[in-house]
Amino acid sequence: MSKITRFEDLECWQEARKLVQEVYKICRNPNFKKDFRLIGQIQGAAISTMANIPEGFIRKSTKEFIQFLFISLSSDAEVQSHLYVALDQEYITMEEFERVFNQADKTAMITSGLIKYLRRISTKQTK
Repeated sequence: MSKITRFEDLECWQEARKLVQEVYKICRNPNFKKDFRLIGQIQGAAISTMANIPEGFIRKSTKEFIQFLFISLSSDAEVQSHLYVALDQEYITMEEFERVFNQADKTAMITSGLIKYLRRISTKQTK
């Protein structure tokens, strides 16, 4: 495996970027557009999912990077929770809900895998 030197090369960031795109897409729904508070919350959480990955990556400390990846995971879960509100208020269809929810799941799975990997190599380096 080659060393990653740019956050754009991280698969979790690429998937988080897709999540942001999906969230913005559903927020264009006519009924959803009227709920400014929920739009702000879900878009902010999606952006946080994406933004915390490079913020941690640039720190050059594995411990700090892991911390920011956990923040990204938390924001990812927040997106999923907001999706339930959007579904319950009939702002989005079940199909839209599942598409965006699954993208959030995929992002979280890859981010969690990176956390496990970083912990493993961090433990090996301290032995």
